[in-house]
Amino acid sequence: MSDRATGEDLGVLRSKRNATRYQIIVEVADRQPAVSQQEIADAIGVTAQAVSEYLRDLVEQGYVEKHGRGRYEVTKEGVDWLITQTDELRELIQHVSEEIVGQVDIDTAVATTDIAEGETVSLTMHDGVLRAMAGDAGGATAVAVTDAAEGTDVGVTNFEGVVDYELGDVTVVSLPRVRDGGSRAVAPERVRELAADHDLLAVAGTEALAAARTADREPDIRFGTRAAVREAATKGLDVLLLAVTTELSALTDELREGNIGYEVVDAAN
Repeated sequence: MSDRATGEDLGVLRSKRNATRYQIIVEVADRQPAVSQQEIADAIGVTAQAVSEYLRDLVEQGYVEKHGRGRYEVTKEGVDWLITQTDELRELIQHVSEEIVGQVDIDTAVATTDIAEGETVSLTMHDGVLRAMAGDAGGATAVAVTDAAEGTDVGVTNFEGVVDYELGDVTVVSLPRVRDGGSRAVAPERVRELAADHDLLAVAGTEALAAARTADREPDIRFGTRAAVREAATKGLDVLLLAVTTELSALTDELREGNIGYEVVDAAN
């Protein structure tokens, strides 16, 4: 951590008193000129007497001006101090989020062998699920943060390398609205044939659900279809998507945004 993010350089984090002064100036700036000390006390979790004492001190320091009973205003000096402290807080937050939290990011995988906490594991993607195996033989590795028996979930962190897998493909069958034929416009045997070549079957629209069931296929995805199909393809699964024409544009836009390959095929009777 840099010097500005440690010890006495933490600004408002230097002491509870500094943190309270910061909070009070923010509250005054938000409420000025009519300032209720009790409202500030309730907002920041201190007593009204404490707020009164802090305000008196801030007035003496020139950070706040008092214009009469219950009327306060933050001065230019107070605003400058507030900006300085806020900038330091922003730097600290950025440091924590990028350099600390990022280093301890934990994901979840399914253990394909027994794994002990602290053990190096190899990562693979199969059937849309991240999998971990004891040892470092793979191109992507991590460190287990929990014990796990084979077949159970395991927490992993400290990732190195890249999990090697291909994005899934999406095959789209477009159906007309019910007044133009709906599910009756699609050949059930064609739906069955296509479904057999894909990992998942998704539907968007009642006509699409009816077409799947007419083909004796129950869809894997019925709700939140756009996000679900994109997520499944991102995890390497091939998806057959039956979609009503009114849903088609939004669905394909979602796939393009995710760089997911798709094709629209004809399954008409």
